Amino acid sequence: MVVNLCGMRNMHPPENPEHTKLRDAVRDFADREIAPHIASWDRQSRLPVDVVHQMGELGLFGLTAPEEFGGSDLGLTGLSIAVEEIGRVDQSVGITLAAGVGLGVGTLLAYGTQEQKETWLPDLVAGRALGAFGLTEPGAGSDANAMATTAELVDGQWVVNGAKQFITNSGTPITSVCTVAARTGTAADGSPELSAIIVPTDTPGYVVEPLHDKMSWRACDTHPLRFEDVRVPEANLLGVRGNGFKQLMTCLNTGRVAVAALATGCIQAMLELTVEHAGVRPTFGGPIGRKQGVAFQIADLEVMLQASRALTYRAAMLKDTGAPLDEFRRASSVAKLYATESAVTATRIAAQVFGGYGVMEDGPIARFYRDAKVLEIGEGTSELQRMLIARGLGLPVE
Repeated sequence: MVVNLCGMRNMHPPENPEHTKLRDAVRDFADREIAPHIASWDRQSRLPVDVVHQMGELGLFGLTAPEEFGGSDLGLTGLSIAVEEIGRVDQSVGITLAAGVGLGVGTLLAYGTQEQKETWLPDLVAGRALGAFGLTEPGAGSDANAMATTAELVDGQWVVNGAKQFITNSGTPITSVCTVAARTGTAADGSPELSAIIVPTDTPGYVVEPLHDKMSWRACDTHPLRFEDVRVPEANLLGVRGNGFKQLMTCLNTGRVAVAALATGCIQAMLELTVEHAGVRPTFGGPIGRKQGVAFQIADLEVMLQASRALTYRAAMLKDTGAPLDEFRRASSVAKLYATESAVTATRIAAQVFGGYGVMEDGPIARFYRDAKVLEIGEGTSELQRMLIARGLGLPVE
């Protein structure tokens, strides 16, 4: 049985020449520089910093940034293309890029002052440094009112105290800055006033706890953080005081599209691997791909892939063309919800098609299986996405 894998890789939404060139370059880079090594990085729970630098040299951390700061201004569509192609070979490096751009570069681009941008963006855009986004806490995630980290303005400085949990890119040797959501007071309605504070990682009191021992994204840098009387200048306030949570949630809309792209890359990988395996694995006198029970499951992967890709790039297009925020927000939640849940299903199908080989850690299926689950959790759980979608439809869901 002859299998044409190359054809499957070309089923992408219409792209301009720059996007097509980007996709080809990132796919070649991922196949050449990431795929041969990821099993080792995964076993060692090690983020390959040299690969981060190489991605910077390729321009991947500057995809959403303007030329003024060294970027290529290819928008969320460009970022989605890069994340999908890297996610096709490895999810850990893919989320490192997605978070570095969407949450590191993105928050500064959206809300930073000119001085803040000039200070931090050049290194972040070039991949010489990574930025982190400190939102989730040991006792607080989507519930902003439960946030316990505080930032008090004392003699022209913000004094930050508290802890964060599950923070991507927060403890690498090249992490330079962390944007921290903190309580800065009480709003008029009695709710916490939440603001975003830029904290350089070399500030005294910025404490990186030991690396999380994770089931998923093992080669991605993820740490708990502590802030012990961390003092930064008043000018390190990002955006408007009291608007921090709203600002960070807006940036998460972009992050959700990037995670949907990561999930799409996962589904693409499962499709390629299962088609190839079903074409050569013999059973009862012929390849298992001849059996409808197997072939129909693989056909379902193709449906999930095309739907996930269409939803992801529609959401990216809405962002890039300046669509109303509510429309983009709903599209990002729809894409994230469908693509990530489909990725989990896709890895389960792939493991079933591969049988015993699908659960062996010396093969890629088991790693993708482990990595897929966190897609339904990070950047807002599936439950949160359903709630946001329902609210967007006018339903009074709580």
